[in-house]
Amino acid sequence: MTIAEVLLADLAPEAANTRRILERVPADKADWKPHDKSMKLGALAAHVAGLAHFGHVILTTPQMNMQTDKFPKYVFTTSEEAVQVAADAFEKVRGALAVTSDDQFQEHWKLLFGDMLIADAPRLQLYRSMFFNHLIHHRGQLTVYLRLLDVKVPGIYGPSADEPFGG
Repeated sequence: MTIAEVLLADLAPEAANTRRILERVPADKADWKPHDKSMKLGALAAHVAGLAHFGHVILTTPQMNMQTDKFPKYVFTTSEEAVQVAADAFEKVRGALAVTSDDQFQEHWKLLFGDMLIADAPRLQLYRSMFFNHLIHHRGQLTVYLRLLDVKVPGIYGPSADEPFGG
């Protein structure tokens, strides 16, 4: 099995889990946040919806400079739109994964902010940490926000208190 085949197998359920969470985000609570230092619900949902764009950039470019290279700007408006933004971004990642060779995964990818080097490591490592793990982390935050708002939380890696048998 190639690295891309393994990552594609990982991506499919995570894309589905992301969709299931984003479907539950209430648009009328977009400005809500659980703490002064927390992101607003809408901003967090937008971040989760668009994170796969970062995975695509990691797979298809030699580097990214956060001072000059920008992601598509997305501001959360509805859960339906967030689901579509995520679906489009995941589709780009799927396409990029399908054509990335094992050798390309070993090539170094760089993340910069102006002249400051933030990361320089094999593409595989940065894809996993800066996109995939990052997505799972923020999606977990989003489930906490939903719980605090008394929105039913879907089971992700098994049952939840609201969906004991997968809903």
